[in-house]
Amino acid sequence: MEPRSPLPSRREFLGDVGLAGAAFTIVPGHVLGGRGRTAPSDTLNVACIGVGGMGASDVRGMRGENIYALCDVDTKSARESVQAFPGAKFYRDFREMLDREAGSIDAVTVSTPDHTHAVAAIAALRAGKPVYCQKPLARTIGEVRAMADAARQAGVPTVMGNQGHAGEGIRLIREWVDAGLIGTVREVHFWTNRPIWPQAIERPTEMHHVPAHLDWDLWLGPAADRPYHPAYAPFRWRGWWDFGTGAFGDMACHIMDAAYWTLGLRYPARVDVESTAVFDETGPRASRVDFAFPAREGRPAVTLVWRDGGLLPPAPPEVAERSAWPPAEDGGQLWIGSEGKLIAGTYGQEPRLLDPARRAQVEAEPLPQRFPRLESVYAEFAAAVKGGPEPGSNFPGYAAPFTEMILLGNLAVRMGRSLEVEPETGRITNVEVPRAWVQPDYRAGWRI
Repeated sequence: MEPRSPLPSRREFLGDVGLAGAAFTIVPGHVLGGRGRTAPSDTLNVACIGVGGMGASDVRGMRGENIYALCDVDTKSARESVQAFPGAKFYRDFREMLDREAGSIDAVTVSTPDHTHAVAAIAALRAGKPVYCQKPLARTIGEVRAMADAARQAGVPTVMGNQGHAGEGIRLIREWVDAGLIGTVREVHFWTNRPIWPQAIERPTEMHHVPAHLDWDLWLGPAADRPYHPAYAPFRWRGWWDFGTGAFGDMACHIMDAAYWTLGLRYPARVDVESTAVFDETGPRASRVDFAFPAREGRPAVTLVWRDGGLLPPAPPEVAERSAWPPAEDGGQLWIGSEGKLIAGTYGQEPRLLDPARRAQVEAEPLPQRFPRLESVYAEFAAAVKGGPEPGSNFPGYAAPFTEMILLGNLAVRMGRSLEVEPETGRITNVEVPRAWVQPDYRAGWRI
C-alpha cells in the first residue's frame, strides 16, 4: 500500500518538537546485555501505537523488552518516548508500520484514543501479533466483539490495560469475599471524580489551524470527518462520543474490575440511569448508573451502582467522621455484605475491612494466597507472549464481556432511559438503539 505520510527524519522530528540539540547517542542497556540485563535473544521486539500521554506510560511499562518501533500521529506528544528510546523506528501511520515491520515485531501495544483501538488492535492481530490494548477495549459493543473474534482467530496472547487486574489489591478483595469475610454481597458502589475534561458541551464552530506536529487526518482515523479543534485533541477527546466513552467508559474498567471478576458477572438484566442534561455529542457532567444482575452460578442477585462527576454514595455507618468520607477523592469502591463492608481505591488498591474485629483478624492471621501476585500487567503480557499463562484480562475471556457490560451503561446514559437486557446475550429488548452507536460506519480506507 502507498504510505499515508512519510516517516520524518530524525532531524525533522527534532525540529518538529523543539528538541534540536538533544543527543540521541545512548544505546539502550537491553541491547548490550550484561549483568542484570536480559540477553537480546530473550527479549521481545515491541511496537507501540500511541506513545504520548498514557501511551508513554505503556511504553515505559514494556521497557524490559526491546522497544523496536514507535508510532504516533502527533510528534509533539511522542517526544518523551522518542527521547527515551532513540533506537526505535518511528512511524505516524500504524498501518504502514505493520506492513513494513511485521516480520520483525513480536508484540504490539495500542494506547490511542478509544475510537482507534479496534482498527489498530485488529490490524495487529490479523498480522499474528499479540496485543496489549488500553482500556476500555473499544468505543462500541460491535467493535469489542470484533476484537474478541480477531483474538480467538489469531490465537495469540491479549490483555486489556486495566492495570489493577494484575495487582495485589484486587486479588486480596477476591480472597476476602470468597472466604466470606463480609458475608453475602448484594450491593457494590463505585465513584470517580471524572470527568476532569469538558463534557456536556456542543460541537465548537470556530476555525483553527491544525498544529504542524499533528496529522489530523490520521488522528481522526475511522471517525467521521470534522475540522480540527483543540476541544478534541490531544486530551479532551474522552468526553466526545465519536472519540471516547466519557467518564464512565474511562474509569469503570478500573473501578468495577474487582466486582466483575470476584462476583462472576456477565450481562445485567436491567440498567437504570439518571444524569445531568444529556447532549447529542458529549457525555453528561455527572451520572448514576445502576446495574441489576440476576443470580448466577450459585451467587445471588447483585446490584452495582456507579456514580461519576463528583457524586458519592452515602457514608456507611462504620465511618464515624464525616471528614473521613470518601477515603479517596479521585474514586473508589464500597462493598456491602450481609456481615460487613469493605472499601478500596480506584484500582482495588489498599482494600480495608470496615469491621474492626474482622480487620484485626486478617491482620493477625492473613488468609492463604489463592491467586498469584504479579509484578505488573506489562510483565504478565510479556510472559504470556514468551509462552507463559494467558493474562487474566485477555480479550475473549474477560476484557470483552467486561467492556460490553460497561458500554451498556453508556448506551443507557446516551438514551436517557432504562434498558432491559437479556442476561445471557446482552441483547437490549425494550428499545431500539441507533445502529451507529453499536457498530459505527468507518471512513474510506479504514476497516476492522
